Amino acid sequence: MKSRKLEENIFKFLMAVSLFLVFLALAGIVLVVAMKGLSSLNLSMITQTPKGGYYLGKEGGIANAIIGSLYLIAGATILSLIVSLPVALALQKDYLSRRFADFTRLVLDILWGTPSIVYGAFGFVIMVYFGLRASLLGGIIVLTLLMIPIMSRAMDEAIRLVPFELKEMSYALGTTKIETTLAVVLRQAFPGLCTAVILAFGRGIGDAASILFTAGYTDEIPRSLLDPVASLPLAVFFQAGTPVPEVQARAFAAALILLFIVMIINIIARILGWRFSKNIVR
Repeated sequence: MKSRKLEENIFKFLMAVSLFLVFLALAGIVLVVAMKGLSSLNLSMITQTPKGGYYLGKEGGIANAIIGSLYLIAGATILSLIVSLPVALALQKDYLSRRFADFTRLVLDILWGTPSIVYGAFGFVIMVYFGLRASLLGGIIVLTLLMIPIMSRAMDEAIRLVPFELKEMSYALGTTKIETTLAVVLRQAFPGLCTAVILAFGRGIGDAASILFTAGYTDEIPRSLLDPVASLPLAVFFQAGTPVPEVQARAFAAALILLFIVMIINIIARILGWRFSKNIVR
């Protein structure tokens, strides 16, 4: 009895330490980025485009990178959602055999673990083959390829948590598989689906390697899908590596804005999840 109590206390201590380390890591990241970036963060930096060279310049703002990142992630998230949700639904045993579904999950897991620079190189080769230049469209497509396996697998796991008894009751009322999926499964899995979207969103908006070769760079805000586009991750990547302190401070300011965007989206997703969680049958 005493050994069980001791074992329980040890695991409670380890869990408490793990939680503390998680909160400490988040607080440390926010604190360091804020301390180094707040000095360069002002209204003009958010609202103005660069002057005299973006990555190495000290004048103007980063409005082009902010809007460019939002363009990239908005397009990639919409396309990923359009593809990932049907894939996640098709992986359920109502539609596919278990063997084929398991094989598809393995493929998605491999794609999830593929380094983002590989996606960038793949997209660059395809663009060169078709004679396309770096553009907003190229960046969106590559980010979509990067986000689809993440979103699909996370959605798949969320849908698999829906109790099968609910589907059986729905079938007993005479509904079809599609009607049950739309009316019951999606409603029950909605908080998990939001989490899946946010997980893919966070990976996509913060990735620099995949868009390094495909999105390009411009001091201007893109006006079409074929125009090159700047982004916050590449701004951080190039500016943080310069020896000029003022430019380095701008890199941390860009990182702070990027962190703020991710935090806001996560908060919105959590609010939606809490709002719809009351409809979940546990």
